[in-house]
Amino acid sequence: MLGSNVENPRIAIIGGGIGGLATAAFLRRAGLRGTVYEQAPMLTEIGAGLVVAPNAARLLRRLGVLDTLLRSAVRLDVGWEFRRWEDGTILSAEDLAANCERLYGEHTYTVHRADLLDAVGGAVPNGTVQLGRRCVGLDERSDGTVRLRFDDGGTADADIVIGADGVHSVVRGAITEPGPAAFSGLCAFRALVPGDRAPSLSRRRAQTLWIGPGRHLVHYPVSAGRFVNLVAFAPAGENSVESWTAQATVEEFLAEFAGWDARLVDLVRAARTPGRWALLDRAPLPRWSRGPVTLLGDAAHPMFPFFAQGAAQAIEDAAVLSRCLAEDVADPPGALRRYEALRLPRTTRLQEVSHARSNVNHLPDGPDQRARDRSFATVDPLLDNGWIYEYDPESPARSVH
Repeated sequence: MLGSNVENPRIAIIGGGIGGLATAAFLRRAGLRGTVYEQAPMLTEIGAGLVVAPNAARLLRRLGVLDTLLRSAVRLDVGWEFRRWEDGTILSAEDLAANCERLYGEHTYTVHRADLLDAVGGAVPNGTVQLGRRCVGLDERSDGTVRLRFDDGGTADADIVIGADGVHSVVRGAITEPGPAAFSGLCAFRALVPGDRAPSLSRRRAQTLWIGPGRHLVHYPVSAGRFVNLVAFAPAGENSVESWTAQATVEEFLAEFAGWDARLVDLVRAARTPGRWALLDRAPLPRWSRGPVTLLGDAAHPMFPFFAQGAAQAIEDAAVLSRCLAEDVADPPGALRRYEALRLPRTTRLQEVSHARSNVNHLPDGPDQRARDRSFATVDPLLDNGWIYEYDPESPARSVH
């Protein structure tokens, strides 16, 4: 039983990141209204760059925010350009300029996370976001509603609760008892390098991956080319801090990639204070929803970033969830079950292939590495990953019924 008007349920969204704001925007598009509760005192997106592939771009276009994003985005001509670690030999590359829009109806872009957050936030009505509201727990009530508890002692009641509160989700604890995260043995370095300090190779409109023994490194331009986004993965050693605010030194970063192609070393050397965080491994959840409470984005399906789909999957979640609720607003638990059924198989598959990618990228030099490199010549990543890019949650074939 809904505690408010059946046509206008109180929808609480916990978390004001990309997934939370996308949910509020898609709810508005579907004729519903949500309230976003964000713990931070202001909306900011830490981190650096991300890839907006066609599956995300088409949904951003439908929200009416893609044109805003394109003022700062970089449209890629080349994607998934794999290079050998020691000399930059090109092993494989996607011709995005010629084929991406033809195949999938949209281009592929690279953006700064903050620019994506600002663009999506532009589709959210004024008054939707409440800042400085840190949710510390929720209680289901006898009438089927949920009471949210905040760290300042305040409360709020809702008919539907959406946990978009990331990998350390509070809402997830109300739905399931996930096993503890496992240490992956990998850590990630990240940095934004000013374009005028970056080697020319890294300023091209390309998403380039350098792969080598136990490590790989990715770079691409963002912010209309003013910066080059740099992220690298290496053995973690004793580093086990899972925080995007943790820092490393350029010297530590350089030490991990000593002996790699000189152009790559020059790019790392141009980084200022790089971030470093541990990658923790989480198995896919068997369920995301219980009663009127559900999860979205990293709270539901955290994944290694090796397919660059984390933000895209949160945006897809938001589109599907909003549609399910709009088509069955009188039965929130039923709508959330359909949302989970539609989304869980796809996100689980992406979690699994992303997890496996590090094994492929990090092969030591030798027979297996040479076989992998030869195989790149026979595979077009743009076609091979078509199941990711062609997905459209709003197509008639993906009806929520």
